[in-house]
Amino acid sequence: MAFADRPLRDVLSELAARQPVPGGGASAAWACALGAGLVEMAASFGDLDAIGDEARELRGRALELAERDGEGYAPVLEALRMDRSDPARAQRLADALSAAADAPLQIALASARVAEIAAAVLRDGTVHLRGDAAAARAIAAGACEAAAGLVEIDVGGREPPDPRVEQGRDAVRRARAA
Repeated sequence: MAFADRPLRDVLSELAARQPVPGGGASAAWACALGAGLVEMAASFGDLDAIGDEARELRGRALELAERDGEGYAPVLEALRMDRSDPARAQRLADALSAAADAPLQIALASARVAEIAAAVLRDGTVHLRGDAAAARAIAAGACEAAAGLVEIDVGGREPPDPRVEQGRDAVRRARAA
């Protein structure tokens, strides 16, 4: 059963359990979805239908990415369980980490966009929901930073540099500027 289909209390208990998944990537995706939900709600009161529609799409995407993040991390865990003396371990781990960086990058990009549209709602929406729009922007920016940080952990420091690291940093700049 997908995390989005479970009670929040159960999801949080699973997050707190002594297991690697769900972890930071799923948490960033859920935060992105929360921010998008706030944008969607605030946009509806401000008659900002296009922004509300985009927020709805981003909310759904973020929930999908939370699932994908956990699935993408399974090969990393398998590689880490390999015997350290196995000559194939280092390459298998590097490949698994590279693949695992895809979902957090997509989470960072989605979160940056949520922060941007939250800023538009803050500027153009109803004054009575400014607090919600501001909260959405802050939540999305935090989610973006968390996800981009995971990309750096997974593939940072490689030669040649992995372009996804700079894409994550750019997403953070966009989210902070929103």
